[in-house]
Amino acid sequence: MVFFVYLLQSYGSKRNKTYVGYTNNLKKRISLHNSNKGAKATKGYKWKLIYKKKFTTRSKAMSYEYKLKKDRILRNKIKHSMIKFI
Repeated sequence: MVFFVYLLQSYGSKRNKTYVGYTNNLKKRISLHNSNKGAKATKGYKWKLIYKKKFTTRSKAMSYEYKLKKDRILRNKIKHSMIKFI
């Protein structure tokens, strides 16, 4: 099974937020976030995918998700990059 770690950026609101998560079904997960049925932190915002990375195991995806959540510098580099990693 394939897993993805993803970085979302909010749009259409005054507050510019990012959210990091992992999933095995990226389209469905983003749809859940945008329909206010995803994680509590994503409710009330519209989201666009700005980064994804594929992993072959759940544990590797979870480890990278944890790293990306904690590393604000890396998240900001991705967010402000002219090249989108999709």
